[in-house]
Amino acid sequence: MTESAYRPLPSVDALLRNDEVLRLIEDFPRSVVTNIVRGILDEARLSISNTGGSQSFDQLTAQIVERTRTISRNWPNAVINATGVILHTNLGRSPLSQRTTEAATTSASLYSDVEFELSTGKRGNRNTHISTLIAQVTGCEAGIAVNNNAAGVLLTLAAIAGDEQDKNEVIVSRGESVEIGGGFRIPDVMRQSGATLVEIGTTNRTYASDYESAINSKTAAILKVHPSNFVVDGFTHTPELKEIVAAGKRHSVPVLNDLGSGCLLDTRQYGLKQEPQVQSSISDGATLTLFSGDKLIGGPQAGLIAGEQKWVDLVSKHPLARAVRIDKVTLSAISATLTAYLNGTYQTEIPIWTMISLSESKVTARVEKWRSKIGAGTVERSRSTIGGGSLPGQTLPTSVLSIDPAGKIEGFVRALRESPVAVVARIENNRVILDPRTVLPDQDDAVIEAIKFALNKSE
Repeated sequence: MTESAYRPLPSVDALLRNDEVLRLIEDFPRSVVTNIVRGILDEARLSISNTGGSQSFDQLTAQIVERTRTISRNWPNAVINATGVILHTNLGRSPLSQRTTEAATTSASLYSDVEFELSTGKRGNRNTHISTLIAQVTGCEAGIAVNNNAAGVLLTLAAIAGDEQDKNEVIVSRGESVEIGGGFRIPDVMRQSGATLVEIGTTNRTYASDYESAINSKTAAILKVHPSNFVVDGFTHTPELKEIVAAGKRHSVPVLNDLGSGCLLDTRQYGLKQEPQVQSSISDGATLTLFSGDKLIGGPQAGLIAGEQKWVDLVSKHPLARAVRIDKVTLSAISATLTAYLNGTYQTEIPIWTMISLSESKVTARVEKWRSKIGAGTVERSRSTIGGGSLPGQTLPTSVLSIDPAGKIEGFVRALRESPVAVVARIENNRVILDPRTVLPDQDDAVIEAIKFALNKSE
């Protein structure tokens, strides 16, 4: 590309003298605006180099204004999930209950007794309350909360089988040496912890005897991993947790049970397959059970470790525990979430369980109301998805509003996202689908207005 191709680009000073950019400098530091101007010009040069395309002065100015305004907005932005995917990873998974939101807000805005004993006036331990709560809800002896489940696995392996330990081999079934979301793989997590992976069995069939045969003087632990995002059917065999625990006990080897999503309820009552329950893992004898605080627990992102007191103490005292420590806001939020299970109010209080328990007839009544007020679209039967690596392949019957925007699908869904309250839908068979199951009850009016907005904009 010749130098002449870049000559039409204005200088940084020329853009900074523009009236619209000068108005930005009234609201933002000049240095911030200047850096954005330089960044926009760098992108323009790259575009010329790659495609030969150029932009006008006005176009560059508009980009500067938009980017400057965008970075000053609160983020992440609240959106309405009308996709029908209950635990939508890209949309932050679980919406929080009112109790949880209030607890987190109070903790964030005020001083708190997170590490202070009100009864004695002395320094306290931030894990004391959450440990008691985890124990009450799951039936374990003690617990600890960290910033997510992957961190919980890494911390636990480092504490029990890390480089500094005399024993550092951890036994894992080949069928459970999996990759979880974001490209994180169990072998990689284990390597980072300092533990040595010992794979047993085959991808589809592993027996309790395989675990026992692999135990030797270097064995630090047995790790059982819930596959989360996939299901292996057909010619398969996986031993019951009780069998693995029995093998471990015969050789004084702890069994670590990574449930991934984790669940505190019997999901069969909602017409779904049984997701492994934390309480069952505890009662079946797992030394430590690890699970997420969001997903099917319905709280904020967190990793919860539940089990025997001495092992929880060992994990909590490891130096890595400081690096993955949960903050006061999330600690308040996960405590409030678990309290709903303790009180038995989870189905009416925690949004994801309200969504999962919602009958098809109630969903249909809501979508019929949408269609009536909008005057467009058709009501169709469909399926809602659990999502978030939980209950893979499991769906719930639902009714959806199906809209055909006359070939302007991308423009229509973009208009939904650009409405006063952003609405995210899904595209299926060249139609836009909106599922009320994942829309909170007080969001119905906003969805109706967003659809009207998108219909008017796409005409």
